[in-house]
Amino acid sequence: MSEVKPPYNFGGLSEEFTDYQKAQVAVVPVPFDLTTSWMSGTRHGPKALIEASGYMELYDIETKSEVYRKGIFTDENVEAKNSDELNQRVHERVLKHLGAKKFVVTLGGEHSASYGAAKAHIEQFQKLSILHLDAHTDRREELEDNKFSHACTLRRISELNSDIVSVGIRSLDISELQYLDKKKVFYAEDIFHSTGWVKDLIKLLQPNVYLTFDLDVFDPAIMPSTGTPEPGGMYWYQVLRLLKEVCSAHNLVGCDVVELSPNEQNKGPDFLAAKLVYKILSYKFAS
Repeated sequence: MSEVKPPYNFGGLSEEFTDYQKAQVAVVPVPFDLTTSWMSGTRHGPKALIEASGYMELYDIETKSEVYRKGIFTDENVEAKNSDELNQRVHERVLKHLGAKKFVVTLGGEHSASYGAAKAHIEQFQKLSILHLDAHTDRREELEDNKFSHACTLRRISELNSDIVSVGIRSLDISELQYLDKKKVFYAEDIFHSTGWVKDLIKLLQPNVYLTFDLDVFDPAIMPSTGTPEPGGMYWYQVLRLLKEVCSAHNLVGCDVVELSPNEQNKGPDFLAAKLVYKILSYKFAS
């Protein structure tokens, strides 16, 4: 455990494990929340997550590994004034790291930060599925005259790659139904009553998988720090089981973790988000 000190980096790691040339992982913070629908604040999410990560124990009990030894480079923030600028800059930054053979973790910010990151991976990897964990379908055609709103992210990604599997869904607008493949949507209430859903999901995925993870897929009991919390969400070990199975059966090529809206009075969700990123990396490199 090492406390994060400015300039901060994921895990609060020493220079030995943050050198870009040696690092196998690149973390890209995107503090953007221009299109949030209800409670703003996700622009503070990347910083809060990274700061909390400095207090993690770096040995993962489950995988018996210390994934930080693979090297984790934390990039400078991607700043943008509007959605078009955001998409371009995130895409360029992530593409640069993919070109350097890094496993890229993009940290939002709101879910619209995922579009540029997903686009970069879609361009680089064939036979690719998008695994989408979220309380919402995010498939509106537009919201408030913005086709790149956080509520439209998976709709826009589907125009690049329609092979999307959504998990944990429990809220949508009726207009979004036409854009859903019913066989590839795992609603939260169905998951709750099912024992074989993970195996069913695994069968739907292509060999390569890109993960876009909206933290509001978790139940508000453990993840209240989101802009649009929805009751009836998933829990920690349920999510970890899925991620472990995906990383064991397929090649996870990249991911984003978005929609942390930190609360100064409750740091627990910040730590949960940081631990989630570290678990994803542990599963990825252990497999």
